[in-house]
Amino acid sequence: MSKGERLVRRIRVPLGFVFAAVFLWRARPSLMSLALSLLLVIPGLWLRGYAAGYVKKNAELTQTGPYAYTRNPLYLGSILAAFGFAFASRQWYLIVLLAVLFLVIYGPVILSEERFLRGHFPDFDAYAARVPRLLPRLTAAPTGQSAPAAAFSPERYRKHREYNSVMGAAALYATLLLLMWARIHFGAR
Repeated sequence: MSKGERLVRRIRVPLGFVFAAVFLWRARPSLMSLALSLLLVIPGLWLRGYAAGYVKKNAELTQTGPYAYTRNPLYLGSILAAFGFAFASRQWYLIVLLAVLFLVIYGPVILSEERFLRGHFPDFDAYAARVPRLLPRLTAAPTGQSAPAAAFSPERYRKHREYNSVMGAAALYATLLLLMWARIHFGAR
């Protein structure tokens, strides 16, 4: 892993918290924008949860469930949910800033993870040829010969603690509603 990749991995979470603070400070949601944001947030959270119930991180190359459509369903779910919240903010520059952050942060992370997978799983290249990196296929790709048949596992979902994403989204919606209420009642800008 290069120095740049290590740096990106190290700053990914703290940068997310900085963006969240800026987002909450600058967001000007309306009830309509919050309601419409659910069109991206709910599928994003669902996709993350569904993917978490399939993946066995670093133990096997998961090729079933959402991994038969995209190699990175967890990241795709995060992107959907994040852009849902960005659209709820009704601030176009937050949407642009979020897009830049995702390119700068997730681009190198995904490439680094692919190098790891390529080095640890001999059938990764064949899998990568069948399944796109991020934007999903319309139909499930056939699995490789060595791919184990897997089904969604509630135990795996709990092990990966993906329910934290749902709780975090609920807390963020509650915070946005509270900020919206405060701006209406106290004229805060």
